[in-house]
Amino acid sequence: MRSAPLSPQSREEALEAMSATTLDVLVIGGGVVGGGSALDAVTRGLSVGLVEARDLASGTSSRSSKLMHGGLRYLEMLDFRLVAEALKERGLSLQRLAPHLVHEVPFLYPLQHRGWERFYAGAGVALYDAMSKASGYGAGVPLHRHLTRRGARRIAPSLRKDALVGALQYYDAQVDDARHTMFLSRTAAAYGAHIATRARVTSLVKEGGRVVGAEVRDLESGRTITVRARQVVNATGVWTDETQSFAGERGTFHVRSSKGVHLVVPRDRIHSESGLILRAGTSVLFVIPWGRHWVIGTTDTDWSLSKDHPAASRSDIDYLLDHVNTVLEKPLTHDDVAGVYAGLRPLLHGEDEATSKLSREHAVASAAPGLTVIAGGKYTTYRIMAKDVIDQAAHGLAGQTDTRVPPCATEHVPLLGAEGFEAVSNRLHLMASTSGLHVERITHLLGRYGSLIDEVLALVADDPDLGLPLHGAPDYLRAEVVYAVSHEGARHVDDVITRRTRISFEEFDRGTAAAPMVADLMGGVLGWDEAQRANEVEHYLKRVEAERESQTMPDDATADAARMGATDVVPVSIAG
Repeated sequence: MRSAPLSPQSREEALEAMSATTLDVLVIGGGVVGGGSALDAVTRGLSVGLVEARDLASGTSSRSSKLMHGGLRYLEMLDFRLVAEALKERGLSLQRLAPHLVHEVPFLYPLQHRGWERFYAGAGVALYDAMSKASGYGAGVPLHRHLTRRGARRIAPSLRKDALVGALQYYDAQVDDARHTMFLSRTAAAYGAHIATRARVTSLVKEGGRVVGAEVRDLESGRTITVRARQVVNATGVWTDETQSFAGERGTFHVRSSKGVHLVVPRDRIHSESGLILRAGTSVLFVIPWGRHWVIGTTDTDWSLSKDHPAASRSDIDYLLDHVNTVLEKPLTHDDVAGVYAGLRPLLHGEDEATSKLSREHAVASAAPGLTVIAGGKYTTYRIMAKDVIDQAAHGLAGQTDTRVPPCATEHVPLLGAEGFEAVSNRLHLMASTSGLHVERITHLLGRYGSLIDEVLALVADDPDLGLPLHGAPDYLRAEVVYAVSHEGARHVDDVITRRTRISFEEFDRGTAAAPMVADLMGGVLGWDEAQRANEVEHYLKRVEAERESQTMPDDATADAARMGATDVVPVSIAG
């Protein structure tokens, strides 16, 4: 498979191609389900376009807990089918689809009661392991083990002695959600899909009661194009209700938004060789290893305010700190928090008012002839969601063409960077010596680009200055900013600092020191003048200022008002 860049030129070519032909499938939404749907459709031999109003993964798909997991707590809810499905998908990603982006991560579950809890929790984790092995893709994932209190505190010295009587350790998997989502769309492009970000659907085109395409506004140039398609797939997540209305039909189902807030703290604030999973009311709290940091989350509360930029309030931060501090020897404070991010989960509307009890299952429906909608679900099962929605779209195509649509093939389609990953990883020390970069730096790049690492190293070979650390964010190379623009579809400073890298929550200054250099490096590829570069930096600094202010507010309403004080560098009213 050739490596196709998501470059500025490819974006223009995608818009031109989509306006000049009738597609088999047009996907609205560049999140994990939208990207997965585009990849599913194009690998069935269909002509495919994908449009996203903002950036790839700019919504929910960059703001998750960064886990590819079976959902251990769903076993307690007796949702065995969902867990089995998710465990298979976890294994597929680890072994075949994205081994460069998905890796195993251990978790400790502290036990607080003697006897019955060890038996109860141990039985659940044993079943979890058994279901993983039964999926056929559990090889290599270590089995759980029982630990004494002393054994647990040897692994996690930061645990308070009185916070546990023992523990269980089990394994799940972790993913950089934003990069994984970007790789889905980029892989779809490699197979021939047309991908365009900053392209907002303003209306759906109907003929004789049938949806036959969409009006799409290029937010960068201001022009509007008509994209015709035999089938339109609505994969807009928490915006599903709004985008369903474009068809002029009553929505088949409704989506509620549940806000999940995560804190990011430096690794040295919690001394542990393992992640933690803790009970927190009706839900669970994770402490997840993330490079030089820990990610702590998540909250689970109803959200009915701005979906564009969900805000974390001080009460959200206090909730997470209070719960994690119940088990830590040295409590965390607000000063320990390097970053905060909030995301919205799209939950199918249920009768229960508690969002933690709404369905994480997904649903697919034909909202109107020619329009298929998918909603709900969880990140780990994105591939199944994509399969189901394209199966439905294929059913609609059957009446429009004599060509039979093949079945889903994505179980056997590795993402870009996955093919040859093991072989390239074996060249770790050779790449370090030939590039002049430290072995740890090469390891970092392998975990971000996989077998495409040579494309990044080629930039460094051509311009050694690009092999230097990024000012204000030394974990990343300057070459990674250039590559984000030339190959990964980044068009604005926020795209790079927030999603192509994770500087926005890994650095205490939220990326403000890095912003000027990021703008200069991006501007060299995109042809920005000094005024454009200054405008990009100004918008990013205002965004950080608004987020910091929102995180001092006591509740959702005041936090939302503060966050909305900063406008987008490219205004968007409705995601699409």
